[in-house]
Amino acid sequence: MNKEQIMQILPHRGSMLLLDEAWLGEDGAAHGKYTARGDEWFFDGHFPGNPVMPGVVQCEIIAQASCVLLAEQMQGKTAYYAGIDKVRFRRMVRPGDTLEITSTLVRSKLNVYVVKGEARVEGEICASGEFSFIIP
Repeated sequence: MNKEQIMQILPHRGSMLLLDEAWLGEDGAAHGKYTARGDEWFFDGHFPGNPVMPGVVQCEIIAQASCVLLAEQMQGKTAYYAGIDKVRFRRMVRPGDTLEITSTLVRSKLNVYVVKGEARVEGEICASGEFSFIIP
């Protein structure tokens, strides 16, 4: 999926749409990519002269890619974070880096979904954790 196709699933627009592409793999996992350009709003002050992508932004990118797993359930609805667990950050993400996202559905009950996701740059894990979403 390109950005236009992603916007058919996600309500994010403008500077909050943090995926360049996303797809559902044959393995049943969601995959996505985002290349940090360096002119994004979060690099402006984090940190001057030493730009590093905030961990919460990495989590948001994982969450957005994960929505590919929930595309059917999200038809006309919005998924909201319900929890973030076991998150770890292992590598800094800087302008020019391309994040490669993989996430899988761990479990679901009623309208709550838990996914395990990770972001990598050049094969190294940057961020990983479990992310819970509710689709009201």
